[in-house]
Amino acid sequence: MMRTDRITSRRTGSAGRRLAAALLAAALLLPALAVPCRAERIKDLAAFEGVRENQLIGYGLVVGLAGGGDNKGPAVQSMVNMLQRMGLVVDEADIKSKNAAAVMVTAALPPFPRPGTRIDVSVSAMNDAKTLQGGTLLMTPLKGADGRVYAIAQGPVSVGGFVGGEGGAKVVKNHPTVGSIPGGGTVEKDLPFTLGQGDSLRLFLRRQDFTNATRIAAKINEELKGDRAAAVDPATVRIRVPDEYRERLPELISAVEALQVPIDLPARVTVNEKTGTVVIGENVKISPVAIAHGNLTIEVRTDLKVSQPNPFGPKGSETVVVPESQVTASEPKVALMEVSGASLGDIVRGLNALGVSPRDLIAILQALRTSGALRAELEII
Repeated sequence: MMRTDRITSRRTGSAGRRLAAALLAAALLLPALAVPCRAERIKDLAAFEGVRENQLIGYGLVVGLAGGGDNKGPAVQSMVNMLQRMGLVVDEADIKSKNAAAVMVTAALPPFPRPGTRIDVSVSAMNDAKTLQGGTLLMTPLKGADGRVYAIAQGPVSVGGFVGGEGGAKVVKNHPTVGSIPGGGTVEKDLPFTLGQGDSLRLFLRRQDFTNATRIAAKINEELKGDRAAAVDPATVRIRVPDEYRERLPELISAVEALQVPIDLPARVTVNEKTGTVVIGENVKISPVAIAHGNLTIEVRTDLKVSQPNPFGPKGSETVVVPESQVTASEPKVALMEVSGASLGDIVRGLNALGVSPRDLIAILQALRTSGALRAELEII
């Protein structure tokens, strides 16, 4: 009986030592698990020197606007010039329609462009056109900063808004005078480019940050098994090219871009005033505040009424249309609402409780930033 107790005691002691060892190992692993778990590819955080976009610009003509185009100005002169190049002689005074608009066309030429590559194009009205809805951009050369033509743009314009109604009764959504043509540009000429500077490459961060630059350099050194990378400043990481990659730079760049680096994200709220879009980052926080937002609405309404003369009215009396305009202003009563948030979900619920539109939300965020309650960077694009 005593022999059995000793065996049981030895087994219990052995199990206890294993449990203590397991707890010790878990305790040693906890700091490692506390390392920031969110990581992104270097490809999404930075770009190699020279691997960048170049801006293109051009002047063009959008046609087919169904009366929403320019009333006068360069659009009419451009139509006359275009028709002359096509063999038609037209007097400028004979062009009465408002179906065309003069526009500025912009695009970004991607790195390593090749003839035939399709690029997206933005189109913006530059005169008194009411909308670009339903229009088509005619063939437009796009030039770089050196004055050379690198791409040609043409195609139907997509507008993120609309205009409805006429006169005093009109509805406008977003900015109908700005549109885009996805894949509407075709690259016609490539750019000469040399990758790297001899035995080194430079990596430029898209957002300057000392912490992220240092982490990227450390991760590259870990991958290349040597002191090959160093953070020069918050925006630059220099990499000395290993001997085995001197003739294989694309392979080195591909390996570096695929590395996952834990990042330190800044708290940021991005606002697009043109479309009313608001994007709130994960790390955004709001100090406890009370908000009351006014919602002043002014409505102008015009009714067209017909006035007919009496049967025995004066000679020369005639039926006329008389516009009657009414202006009303309303501002509902609102109460103070407490808004605070330690997480993104709390902020969204608090702002939704105010029942405001995206436009009003932009004004509230700007006021929160001014008061210091918004603990994040407010970026307006």
